[in-house]
Amino acid sequence: MRFWLGGYGADGGGDAAGIGTLVAGAADAPLAGGALAFAGTVATAPSPSWVAQHPSVDVVYATLEYDGAVAAFRRTGEASFAPLGAPVAVGAAVCHAVVAPDGGFLVASCWGDGRVVRVALDAAGAPTAAVLGAAAVDPHAGPVDPFAAVHAESGMDASTRAMEAELAAAARSLRAAVGDEFAHLVLGYDAPSEDAEPEESGEEASAARVSRAHAAVVLDDGRIATTDLGFDLVRIWRPTPGGLRLDAEVVLPFGTGPRHLVRHPSGHLHVVTEYSCEVFTLGRDRDGRWRLLGGVPASALPADGDSAAELAMSHDGEFLYAGLRGSNTIATLRVRGAGERLERVALVDAGVDWPRHHLVVRDTLLVAGQRSNDVVSLTLDTRTGVPGRVRSRAETPAPTRILPAR
Repeated sequence: MRFWLGGYGADGGGDAAGIGTLVAGAADAPLAGGALAFAGTVATAPSPSWVAQHPSVDVVYATLEYDGAVAAFRRTGEASFAPLGAPVAVGAAVCHAVVAPDGGFLVASCWGDGRVVRVALDAAGAPTAAVLGAAAVDPHAGPVDPFAAVHAESGMDASTRAMEAELAAAARSLRAAVGDEFAHLVLGYDAPSEDAEPEESGEEASAARVSRAHAAVVLDDGRIATTDLGFDLVRIWRPTPGGLRLDAEVVLPFGTGPRHLVRHPSGHLHVVTEYSCEVFTLGRDRDGRWRLLGGVPASALPADGDSAAELAMSHDGEFLYAGLRGSNTIATLRVRGAGERLERVALVDAGVDWPRHHLVVRDTLLVAGQRSNDVVSLTLDTRTGVPGRVRSRAETPAPTRILPAR
């Protein structure tokens, strides 16, 4: 199989010269379990940290993170691309793009300034006009919730920390479910201890918070869900001929940092949080309104300094895989019920340093190590869903995204 790779160039501290290509076994193989090999650069571009495919024409889009622009590349050969039109400016540190199923537009998310941008695409797939969505407003800008998660360093062992994390996540989820009127009745397992440092006031805490849009996914009804890592928001947008109209927002607990998300076949959304390393589930109520249903820590053994990156789903929707940078692990979670509940299954070594992105390809999990400059393949146990040991490894320059070539 062949894959396109996003990566960081010199401006991002890496050595990627542009969009790279990775081959697993033969280029036309139907599986990704073969030997991995980096096959060079197919399109020169400065730090194309995310790449996305047009649904019907042979065009790939790259977010040029340090240029604040989205560029299009038209495929000209088996492993060659040429620029298609000029890059379109969208916002600071653009880090993600998703293309609409009809190919009429893409939505770019900008980490640097929080912008969510709709970029129109012409019939050939070239980007044209860019229209900004409404700016996010911090829902936690008022007084800080006294039950916000604060974990003081107390020298407790790993099992005790894990239990505390579990109780804290359950308390936050229950509080979100019952609403403001009854939240005070939920036991404060995640409240600060008497020995903890005093919390900042609402103004002090909010002063350091900045809107940071990070990812988007297309919902089953054609709307777009985006994350705001800085303001702890998932925002629901309705595409219009002229741009994006904000339909709804779901507020996640303070300081969790929603980063990436996947749409489950059941219609639920699962969201991984960079700062708290949890996976939250969102769903629609009887009136069709999106709300927070619950969440669990990705790992039973939380590691200091970890930050979550990618969230991927098995093809049957039974398992989720969350990448944890720092401990360099992959957490496996099983989806239960009708898609609304999650339970932890296992935590395994990612086989790379700083697992920035990973992708499920049938019975294989491909993992991109941004700092170790490699991509590895891990075999997935078809019964338990748990990744095994490294099967193959390829040196690649600062990989940040793995995209199956069409």
